[in-house]
Amino acid sequence: MASTATKQTPPSFVGTSKVVETSYPLIDNDPHFKRVIRYARTSDYVAGAASAAFAPAALYALERLAPSHVGRGGFAKAMRLAGFIGLAGGFLYFYQRSALRFYGATENSREVEMDMREMVAKVKAGEPLYGHSRLSPHLQGVAARQSRYSALFFSTVPWFNFVNHNQHGVDTAKYYQQAERELEAERVAGGN
Repeated sequence: MASTATKQTPPSFVGTSKVVETSYPLIDNDPHFKRVIRYARTSDYVAGAASAAFAPAALYALERLAPSHVGRGGFAKAMRLAGFIGLAGGFLYFYQRSALRFYGATENSREVEMDMREMVAKVKAGEPLYGHSRLSPHLQGVAARQSRYSALFFSTVPWFNFVNHNQHGVDTAKYYQQAERELEAERVAGGN
């Protein structure tokens, strides 16, 4: 007997994401681009600037040690290209250093505190924790799966998260519990 029912596609995967065991706590396994930039430390900026300066400095040093004798304007074009490559590489290095703290791969106590303050403030204000999104839940899930832990693969494919979604690999109950504790403390302090 032939079935007349149409087959439905299975629902999109919305389960928990893999959590990598690290020495430091996971803050977010798919941080938004703006959040990574906002949480960057001064040392990230210094490391990014130093690595950005390396390509043009190395080209200049090599030109002094072993001149290429290129024609008029040839060295300037090579320096511009080296400058662009240096800037791109420096930015990726800067971004990756900051993103690794979200993953818990490097020391992140400052970022854990900043994250708690930011999220508790959003809970108190009644805002969504990870921002508003115009995408459907399915497309948010697709975007999350494509960019999760993407900073670990920057050397091959630089990929950033520009989508607000709620799939970040952490239990958000801690933000609500902390907000409740702070509101209770404010209520008790206001009652005295």
